[in-house]
Amino acid sequence: MAIIKGIQKTSMVDYPGRIAAVLFTSGCNMRCPFCQNPDLVLDNRDIPELNTEKILDFLRQRRKWLDGVCITGGEPLLYPDIIELIRKIKGINLMVKLDTNGLNPGLLKKITSMGLADYVAMDIKSDRQHYKEASGTDLDISKIEESIEIIKNSAIDYEFRSTIVPDFFDEEIVENIGKWINGAKRYCLQQFRSNLPLLDKSFEGKEPYKKEILEKFRRILGKYADEVMIRA
Repeated sequence: MAIIKGIQKTSMVDYPGRIAAVLFTSGCNMRCPFCQNPDLVLDNRDIPELNTEKILDFLRQRRKWLDGVCITGGEPLLYPDIIELIRKIKGINLMVKLDTNGLNPGLLKKITSMGLADYVAMDIKSDRQHYKEASGTDLDISKIEESIEIIKNSAIDYEFRSTIVPDFFDEEIVENIGKWINGAKRYCLQQFRSNLPLLDKSFEGKEPYKKEILEKFRRILGKYADEVMIRA
């Protein structure tokens, strides 16, 4: 079963329009320097694994007050048996939002084609040219491209989203991303927060873009996506 090392019992922001619990899986196949969950990404052994059955019992007890569950990380799709966890959550009659970096299109396609997830949020780290640097990984960009198309062509609700780190975003890059995800239903620009412990300490304290710049990026992406929003 997927290794879960954290739970937020109630969130009003992680699952759009829903009151949700948030489960944090351990480990990730990217090393984004601006990552805000370094202990999860690096699978810190000092953080104990949570018992899955106890988590499910908690969700059953909270069923009247929750609409759904957000599964995030780390990277949830590192675990092929995440499907079994999702099935069990759906069996409690809760909706499921899945966060992913898009590096496992095969498992993503299986989950979406089976209708197991009700909402998918996929991170877009930068444009094609800067993706390896932004993800800290010598990845196969075709996997990201495949995941984008799987999500766009699925019947489920979704969003693409980016944490707007000045090192990896400018007007040209945003334009390139817009062309890449052209026709997307929803895109979210997330403000970079440098006042938290980050994977790469050199990114801590960096100045984020001002709201005016984010608005400019929103207008650019508005040419390509049906809905573009900014999350502070």
